[in-house]
Amino acid sequence: FMTGLYPHATGVPINHVSMNDDMVTFAEVLRQQGYATGYFGKWHLDGEAKPGWEPERKFGWDDNRYMYNRGHWKNFMDTPDGPKVNAPMDSSGTMPTYDLGDADEKTFPTDFLTDRTIEFIRKHRSGPFCVMLSIPDPHQPDTVRPPYDTMYSHFRFESPKTMFVKENQTPHWIVGNEGDQIPDRQLDQKNMAGYFGMVRLIDDNLAKLLTLLSEEGLEDNTVVVFTTDHGDLLGEHARHNKRLPYEGSAVSPLIVRYPGKIKAGKLIHSAMTSADFPVTMLSILQSKPLPGKVHGRDLSAQFLNDDPVVRKEDITYTRGVMSPLGPPPYWIAAISDRYKLVIGKEEKPWLIDLQKDPDELINFYSDASYRSVVSRFSKTLRGLLEKTNDPALNDPDLMQWLR
Repeated sequence: FMTGLYPHATGVPINHVSMNDDMVTFAEVLRQQGYATGYFGKWHLDGEAKPGWEPERKFGWDDNRYMYNRGHWKNFMDTPDGPKVNAPMDSSGTMPTYDLGDADEKTFPTDFLTDRTIEFIRKHRSGPFCVMLSIPDPHQPDTVRPPYDTMYSHFRFESPKTMFVKENQTPHWIVGNEGDQIPDRQLDQKNMAGYFGMVRLIDDNLAKLLTLLSEEGLEDNTVVVFTTDHGDLLGEHARHNKRLPYEGSAVSPLIVRYPGKIKAGKLIHSAMTSADFPVTMLSILQSKPLPGKVHGRDLSAQFLNDDPVVRKEDITYTRGVMSPLGPPPYWIAAISDRYKLVIGKEEKPWLIDLQKDPDELINFYSDASYRSVVSRFSKTLRGLLEKTNDPALNDPDLMQWLR
């Protein structure tokens, strides 16, 4: 997302390790062209530091006072020495707890970080700026400040039908993801209400940012991007959390507003990865590109053309890495708008057809009518792995299916 490279090429194939010093981000490219740059929120690219406020290595983000490395606290405060977590210490006395405490519209992280972002925009409104607001929610623990903590408590969240699929009917790459299982096949109603409360609070703070741009006369000349790093299964396939190639986990929103340049209401159905993001956005901004060879593609034409709907069978790839194990991945997948070819270990691959099976329960890999799809996706996946020098190339259990 930052560099136009896949994570394994940046030094950060898993959590809690540091990005390589020589990485050049899109922020650095813009900074060198006179943009004021600021980052507010969770960073997760500076190793084990926790919370790790204001990392020494800025990677192009000049104002990183409110950048922190990792953790999911629920109450922040400003002090003369910089921002702090406002929570009691845990039993070891070394780390603040995730207690919500008396968090309110000034101290809850979503609000706190949005307000600091607003201050940055006001300060730099007269010149070009690039600001990233990295809100840590929605994330466990699924707690949020009032009144959002009870906003959805009256809802009864029904379990998705995939919650009840038997384990022996699921791929091996999901069976191995044991830490995210829901053994009793029941949704936690309190956590679900908290999750959607967190989402609503994000929506309301985004509205504050859009209102600011309008009031400051900046909306017509500002690109606004709303996205995230992953979804949450929320009970799909009897799992919560992420790390799987299912729609609820691996597919993220990418909403872009650029009045006069990108047609309002435009829908793009082409597959796009986080590595494509900085390459595409720098092109939309008519900026200098990232230096050197990158993995991401420039898809700006799909955003800037006059077509109200763009539907191309772009095939990209993603990979799953269990943090305790690290690379090589335990699954790899070639993905388009319609199909997914998922290759794991100890079983034949899965081919998912989202048009015929949106619940992702049927494996079409051995269906003779899909031979051309399997061939095309297998060939493309191998080419993408070679282009990015993916560690999967060294795993015979995975590569046996891509000969």
